[in-house]
Amino acid sequence: MESVKAVLDRVHTFLDENSASIVVDADTGKVIADPEAIKGNIALGDGNFHITGYEWGVTYAGMLLASEATGEPYYADYTNTRLKLIADIAANHDADNLRRSPIRSVLSPDSLDDSGSLAAAMIKAKMNGLDAPVEPLISNFLEYISEEQFRLDDGTLARNRPQDNTLWLDDLFMSVPALAQMGHYSGERRYFDDAVKQIEQFSERMFNEDKGLYMHGWVQGMEDHPEFYWGRANGWAVMAMVELLEVLPEDHPGYAGVLDQLKAHIRGLVKYQDGTGLWHQLLDRNDTYLETSATAIFAYSMARAINRGYIDRKAYSPAVLLAWNAVATQVNEAGQVEGTCVGTGMGFDPAFYYYRPVHLYAAHGYGPVLLAGAEVILLLKNNEFEINDSSLQLKE
Repeated sequence: MESVKAVLDRVHTFLDENSASIVVDADTGKVIADPEAIKGNIALGDGNFHITGYEWGVTYAGMLLASEATGEPYYADYTNTRLKLIADIAANHDADNLRRSPIRSVLSPDSLDDSGSLAAAMIKAKMNGLDAPVEPLISNFLEYISEEQFRLDDGTLARNRPQDNTLWLDDLFMSVPALAQMGHYSGERRYFDDAVKQIEQFSERMFNEDKGLYMHGWVQGMEDHPEFYWGRANGWAVMAMVELLEVLPEDHPGYAGVLDQLKAHIRGLVKYQDGTGLWHQLLDRNDTYLETSATAIFAYSMARAINRGYIDRKAYSPAVLLAWNAVATQVNEAGQVEGTCVGTGMGFDPAFYYYRPVHLYAAHGYGPVLLAGAEVILLLKNNEFEINDSSLQLKE
């Protein structure tokens, strides 16, 4: 556990030093300390990362979980400081200057990427004691997801790019955790119903039962559907199911189906884990590079599923610990996460995925590493392991 926490601490330090926590006057650079003075031409303080968007929703959730797992308040402080900053800007922003606002995507979301991950993190933070006026932002995000985002005729969340009526597997995570958390937070069943519907209808179209993997994209107007099993998108899908089951009432008619789908997906994923512990960029193509963010998401999701009793801990714990050890090798001494694929659209040829770059500042890797490490600490707290004939085994 100490070695896991050391990795999390390095990531925390790097992110704390490289993501904004103050707002400044954009013309003078002077720090604006009074929330009620956040008006006019403003900007976030220096930082190499944005503090909005789906990547940062994952990071905020990861910091909260790290605080829970380790007992260290500074992880949660990272999240609470930045969510309060966002809420203060939102409460005092100049409506006439919306296009220049550093949090425009929060004030006026126009995609699931803008909405779902941040909404879920805000709800988690609020339920964890965040003292900031985030409720209007949460409501705004959920209104966008429920009422404004484009959908197919059967209600499946979709986009009109790169082709009309396209399903992006990524959108399970960009919607389902927020719907699930809102159902839990508000007590309104309709959010649970929509979340379950998304899992069911995406899976009907996009899950390959023989492989146990999801294709990245599905286009309604295609006669044939090219199947590229992109790693991180499969990560978003498995994490969405884990997060839904955590708050979905067990008597909900969709509970058993979501649980069965999660088990089927995890059975598929473990078949493709590389001997290094990492997974490949395209999961079923071993000549694609080994990728960190997907591996971290799989490690988190499987550890969470074990800790919640969804899957067999004897069968899957060794794969989780192998995955975490592999992820840990990708966090350098500066706390930077190496080997993470940059933001990725959708392609229908293999070269698109084979040659996507990796980058130290691909924000997609940081939240998953925090989540994975925190959940592995909880796994280690609750179980004992031993080496039996050179293999790692759960100890009874």
